[in-house]
Amino acid sequence: MNKSIPELVDSFVKGDTAAFAELVRRYQKNIYFLAYRLLGNHLDADDVVQETFVRVYRRQKEIANVNSFTSFLTRIATNYAIDLLRKRKGRGSVSDDLTELPGETQVDLARRVRTPEELLRDKVVMEEIQRALDRLPPRQRITIMLHDVDGYTKSEVAAILECPEATVRSNLHIARNKLKKILKKRLSVKE
Repeated sequence: MNKSIPELVDSFVKGDTAAFAELVRRYQKNIYFLAYRLLGNHLDADDVVQETFVRVYRRQKEIANVNSFTSFLTRIATNYAIDLLRKRKGRGSVSDDLTELPGETQVDLARRVRTPEELLRDKVVMEEIQRALDRLPPRQRITIMLHDVDGYTKSEVAAILECPEATVRSNLHIARNKLKKILKKRLSVKE
């Protein structure tokens, strides 16, 4: 299908299951990577992808604006990820497969030749960043991931999280300060 996203969404809202299948195909990787970055493991990320599209399918009549489908989809995914984070709170949130990446990403990264020392240093830094992110409350973690990692604007993050833009700015400020303190303490201890 060579339809645009708004055309596909419009067709889906009208009951076209082929349009829904195409939307799933186009968005599943984005939702997976968002969920993986938020939750830190593949099983939970797969669960978020599946549940997100089930929920979208069930709520197809609620899609009022075909141009805001990405925000609608991301909101459903982040809300479900928050639910999973709350459920596992206290069970330890750093995953053993934290540094594993999907095959396509591994191939892209393999094209860059790096020394073993650089690889080890980067791995340690990334693990420390993930541990620091895991220590943030879910809303702050998701806010910083959506804005600083995924590149959404503050107004887009506000729409996704269904909160005022001032709350997004506040969460970003607090989360960044917490991350700085955590990382400064953890990385200075390692050196």
